[in-house]
Order: sequence, then C-alpha cells, then structure tokens
Amino acid sequence: MTRLHFHSGKMILFGLLVLLLVAGCNAQPATTEPPPVFDTGIDPNAWAQVPAGSFFMGLHNHEKTIDYDFEMMVTDVTNEQFAAFLNDAIADGSITLGEEGVLGYYPGDKFSGYKHEKEIKAGDWLLFPVDHPDARIQKEGDTFVVKPGYENHPATMVTWFGAWAYCRYYGWRLPLEEEWEKAARGPDGRAFPWGNDVDKSNANYYKSHDPFERPNTVGDTTPVGFYNGKIYNGFQTMNSPSPYGLYDMAGNVWQWTGGVYEKTHLRYLKGGSFMDYAYNLRSWTRNSATPEYFSIAVGFRCVR
Repeated sequence: MTRLHFHSGKMILFGLLVLLLVAGCNAQPATTEPPPVFDTGIDPNAWAQVPAGSFFMGLHNHEKTIDYDFEMMVTDVTNEQFAAFLNDAIADGSITLGEEGVLGYYPGDKFSGYKHEKEIKAGDWLLFPVDHPDARIQKEGDTFVVKPGYENHPATMVTWFGAWAYCRYYGWRLPLEEEWEKAARGPDGRAFPWGNDVDKSNANYYKSHDPFERPNTVGDTTPVGFYNGKIYNGFQTMNSPSPYGLYDMAGNVWQWTGGVYEKTHLRYLKGGSFMDYAYNLRSWTRNSATPEYFSIAVGFRCVR
C-alpha cells in the first residue's frame, strides 16, 4: 500500500522513497496466477485530441494556457505494444541487450552541480530489466513475449529512459506535466478525470475490489480502458474517461511525464496506481523518481 507524503503548500510527493519501499525494484509480483482475461473494447492504438486553451492546474487551480493542440494516447502503452518495440528496436540496432537488461542511448541532461542533483550523462541507460520476476514481458530465445493474460495490461517495469525511448522510436514524446494535467482534467478544474468524486467503479486503486485483486496482495493492474461502463464477471464499471476521451488517467499505474528540470535529476509521475488510496488519484497529485527507476506500479503513454 503506497502512503503518500505531501510537502506543505506544494503538493509535491516524495514518491521515490515511497515507491522504493512499497513497489521497488525488488518488490514481489502482485500475483503469480494468470489474470482473468477481458476484452475492454478500447483500442490501445487510438489517439485523442486535446485542444489548445486555458485550464486549471494543481491543488490551488492556477490558471494556465497551452496554445497548441496535441494528441495523447487514449490508453497507457500496453505490454503487447512495448514487447513489439523491444523486438523491432533490437532487431534494427536502435537499442541493445546488456547484462542488466535492455539498454538505449540517452543524450544526457544539463548538470548544474546543485545539492542532491545526480549527473545524467550521455550514454546507454537501462530501459527495461530482463528476466526480472515482476516483469510481464519476458525473453524467450531471441524474442520478447508477454506473459499470458497481460497482453492488454499497461507496460510496467519500464524506466523513464525506456518510456522516453519508446515514444522517440515512433516519432512521439512523453507528455509534459501541464499537458498531462490538461488532458486529465479538461478546462473545468475537476479533481478526477470523470468529475469530483471517486468510486470503485471509476478506477483501479487500493482495495477497489476489482476482479484482479487477490487475497493477501496489494492488487494488480487492470486491462487498459477497463473502466468504460461494462460489466466484467458481475463487476460493474462506470464509463470514466477524461473530458477528451482518455482512459486510465487515474489509477492503475503511475505515468511518467517528460519534463526535464534544472537543478534536479528527478522525473515526475502523475495519476496514481493500484497501490494507492483513492484520494491520491486526484489529477494534481505528483510523484517523483530517478529516471532509472522501474516498478510494477509505473507505466506511461505518449503525445504527438
């Protein structure tokens, strides 16, 4: 269970320590049993347009404006999509396989030597850990394959470098925090993508009692687009997209954002996960981790 700690007045989550304690690189998988399989009917290859305009950002609803239209993936990147990327990019030499996992080149960040700042140099960085027990994508011979039942679940155990590399490979990019929050909240300042209240029928969070929860576990991911109004084995969901038609912008997995900020090497995540309490799924909630971090509770989506 993820316990979030808020910095007074700024709503900045010290998520690195929290995630490392709760769902870190050595965390046990949520379950070893194959998950139930449901077709949500939501296309993970679909994109939604987010129009230019003003919106409210953060706990205190500061008005901001994005002066351009952009498109964002309707769902998180799935295991099936990420496995296809690994296979294609390794085959064409864009990424490589090293001892610790899949590696890819990153051009590095500006380094100012600020207190607690870690230098991110140009070079090969870990994108995805191979043969990790928590990974839903595994290597069989020369091919990456998805564990049965997890094909349409969000790709997890992907570092920020891995998310950045995936988006870049297809000519896209990770969303900036302000792009992500506008896409999640729309122009009216709502707390959650669907409105101002949250219920177990809206999203996958801690003890939301979805069909993927198992006894004595913190839960598991749900298929992308799961909360779309359908009934799954008697579990009623409410259609819960953002105002622009984006699914899973709250709960299921934290989502990497693409901003690189001065005087810090940390990257920021939005949206909450299946390990978090419902109130931590609010769209202004912010979490952080180092760019080489990976977890069963972290995924991503791209913009273009």
